Parts: sequence; structure tokens; C-alpha cells
Amino acid sequence: MANPINPLESVRPAPDPNEKLVKVFESEVESEAMIVKGLLESAGIDSDLTSAMLLQDAFPGLGGMIILVREEDAETARRVIEENRLAAFTSSSEDDDETAEIDIIEDPPAKA
Repeated sequence: MANPINPLESVRPAPDPNEKLVKVFESEVESEAMIVKGLLESAGIDSDLTSAMLLQDAFPGLGGMIILVREEDAETARRVIEENRLAAFTSSSEDDDETAEIDIIEDPPAKA
């Protein structure tokens, strides 16, 4: 009887805890980092989302989220992020024509 094959095992081996990870994205907004993590996962790139909280005594209010990938995936991950950033920028600049124009009245109307 043939052994069942797990398709995920054939794609990539399990991460080695000693392998080098590289930072490819950083954001102060957790939701933005989660979107980028999903983008990388959809491109088949394993990633790790971790907190970048700095010492709050020395740097109050600083921190955010960092996305790490395997060293061999770093270049591809950066390209995927940049391509999608450019695509988002291009599509948002095309939508600028749909904004409404509002006339601003500087003087209030006179009371009767």
C-alpha cells in the first residue's frame, strides 16, 4: 500500500530553527503588516510576523511589526512587496478623478 503524500512536505522542508531570517518589511501598523504577510504567503513565501517593540523607557511610543523571511527568499519577498505597492499606488492615483469637488463659502450667508 502506498504511503499518503503530504503536498506541503514536498514543497519546502520545515524551517530549521537555526536558519538565518532576514527582515523584509516593517510597519508601525499591525494590520498593514498582516496584509503583507498574507501577500507573501499567497506567493508561497513562508514568513514570520514579530513585534518590534523597543525599550519603552528609552523610546516611548516606538515599535511596530517586522516581517522576517528565509535569507534565500528575501529578494523575492521584497520584489513581491514592491510590485504590489506600485500596483496599489497606480490604481489609487487613477481613482483621483472620481473625487468630488466642494465649493467653499468663506462668508456665511447674511441673516434676514
